[in-house]
Amino acid sequence: MIGTNLLERRSKPERITDQAWQHLVSAVNTAGDSIRDTARSARHTSAGLADGAGDLVGSAADEARHRATRAFDALAGRRPALPWTLLVGAALVGAAIGWAAGTAARAAGSHDRAVEDIDFVDVERPDSPAETDR
Repeated sequence: MIGTNLLERRSKPERITDQAWQHLVSAVNTAGDSIRDTARSARHTSAGLADGAGDLVGSAADEARHRATRAFDALAGRRPALPWTLLVGAALVGAAIGWAAGTAARAAGSHDRAVEDIDFVDVERPDSPAETDR
């Protein structure tokens, strides 16, 4: 009696979230059990296939658990965390590309300035044959 009063006082979204969570948990457990049974029968038939199926069962169960957790968070109104590793990696790659482009631009710019800064000067030599004729 006391437990039912507490459950009735919760808001409708909380009740829906709890029901959805229970459905997800039972679906994951059912899927995990059937996959485990399949893996056990495969293990008996072939030792090589059993190792691959065992890895598959583990990864499938982990994926199902991960998806169920994300679904529960979405139903509860929580946003997923930012992928900081991806963001930091993209920033580092962008910085490296910018640095390379800046270095290449500076190298190209300094090459052009060196050619333009050359001044040619006429030098008159005292032993020059042209000056003796004058």
